[in-house]
Amino acid sequence: MKLLRKILFASMLAMPAAAASGTAAHADPGRFMEMKTAVKAPLGHLQFCHDNAWACPKEHYDPVVVRLNETRWNELIAINADVNKRIRPMTDEDLFGEVEHWAYPVDGYGDCEEYVLEKQRVLIEAGWPKSALLITVAKDVQNSGHAVLTVRTDHGDMILDNQIEAVLPWYSTPYRYIKRQSASSPVLWTGISDTRVTTVSSVSK
Repeated sequence: MKLLRKILFASMLAMPAAAASGTAAHADPGRFMEMKTAVKAPLGHLQFCHDNAWACPKEHYDPVVVRLNETRWNELIAINADVNKRIRPMTDEDLFGEVEHWAYPVDGYGDCEEYVLEKQRVLIEAGWPKSALLITVAKDVQNSGHAVLTVRTDHGDMILDNQIEAVLPWYSTPYRYIKRQSASSPVLWTGISDTRVTTVSSVSK
């Protein structure tokens, strides 16, 4: 586990300068995001579930966190890097003719949601628990909507992203987190209380 801690520390140091410029409001924001009350699912996720009902079963399960040993950590890094490499960025408007459309990657193209959905799918196929792999909506440094995958581990909430190559703890990213899938059901969503001061100056909910 000493090696894992060193890798986690190195990943935080590997953040791009833009990510490192954020300032935390608290010395220790906590390893896990602070969740609030239930909120509405993003319209894109509702559309995705309508198109892919098999991926959104109306089931409930007990939330779990993944024990992040070195094997799991290396697998997480490898899958994140592989999906980032396989998918080429393209906007929903160019790909689907719509401003917002969630789907699995089409012919190797997609925007942030396609990256997230594919990473979630691959990790589930690799045996990772569904309740630990949560689609998460945030605002990026341009105050634009962005989606990442939160992986709940015993080391805290880790973020898989297509804009930052490193797998980072949530508090080491430059985003303002808004809401994410419930850890109890893939069709429910929960608001996030993110009170940190980041590079995002204001957030529209």
